[in-house]
Amino acid sequence: MPEALIIGGTGLVGRAVARRLLAGGWTVSVTGRDPAHLPSDVAAAGARFVAADRDDAEALAAAAGDGADLLVDCICYTAAQAELLLPLARQATSTAMISTKAVYVDDAGRHTNSDIPPRFAGPVTEQQPTMAPGTMDYNSREGYGANKVAAEHVLLDSGLPVTVLRPSKIHGEGNLMPREWYFVKRALDRRPVVLLTAGGAGTDHTSAATNLAALVQVVAERPGRRILNAADPDAPDGLAISRAVAAMVGHEWREVLLDEAAPRGLGEHPWHTVPPIVLDMGAAYALGYQPVGDYATTVADSVHWLVNGCRFDGGAQLPPGLDMASFRGRFDYAAEDDYLARLS
Repeated sequence: MPEALIIGGTGLVGRAVARRLLAGGWTVSVTGRDPAHLPSDVAAAGARFVAADRDDAEALAAAAGDGADLLVDCICYTAAQAELLLPLARQATSTAMISTKAVYVDDAGRHTNSDIPPRFAGPVTEQQPTMAPGTMDYNSREGYGANKVAAEHVLLDSGLPVTVLRPSKIHGEGNLMPREWYFVKRALDRRPVVLLTAGGAGTDHTSAATNLAALVQVVAERPGRRILNAADPDAPDGLAISRAVAAMVGHEWREVLLDEAAPRGLGEHPWHTVPPIVLDMGAAYALGYQPVGDYATTVADSVHWLVNGCRFDGGAQLPPGLDMASFRGRFDYAAEDDYLARLS
């Protein structure tokens, strides 16, 4: 059976890739720091957990053993980490590195973490210019994309069969910052109305972890040195996402589509990006990629996981261990009700 090593295999993307490969008859090893983070179904399917810190070269080498048919790195953020990956990639038949669409810049040099949103002429292809490589703190607005670019360069310049995958807003079971919670909580709290800024037209392309896993399998079967966008077959706007989530939770609400006269921040959902950001998926399709499903289908993984794991204490609360800070101020129901009262 073919063998795969997934670095950072207990996280959002890693567990989806592991499930896909295990179902396809692969032998799968995953690295992580805590075996408790490996989903029980992945372990039961035969995945081997290897305790290894991402920056520990010896631990990574031990995990790789004599080499793998497929090497997947879900947590390569810097050029230094890419350098640590090279010895393993030299032993692998195919390597996939999970990067990000945050590397792209528009004609004015603006990227997705800029103060002013980028304005792309249309769907973003892999030929779109990127940020300059950098070595500043990767856990920062300016440093995240710049460090990813630097890591990409190290791997692609090696000449090895490395595929760089650039997803957009990833969703799926195990997401520490599940954006769908913005609408899931409102549906669970039985809010009668949902407010959407800019008429709900904001769009930031979604990327299901299960679709990303399907693309990784294509990369495994067709080794090569390349860059591929990795996003869902559709790019729903905020209105479409709110409807998909509400329907899945079994809730109906009245939609209030706000215009520019509404108070700033009111109804601003996590996918609110204007102008829209959409990734061109032509290169992936040409390689043989077939997505698992569109957003409304694949988002079920996130929604069911959140609903089953949430707590109720004065309203629906995120499952323990998830990033509550990212939703601070996102559920000001009093402000919404006050606006609606004044509107009527």
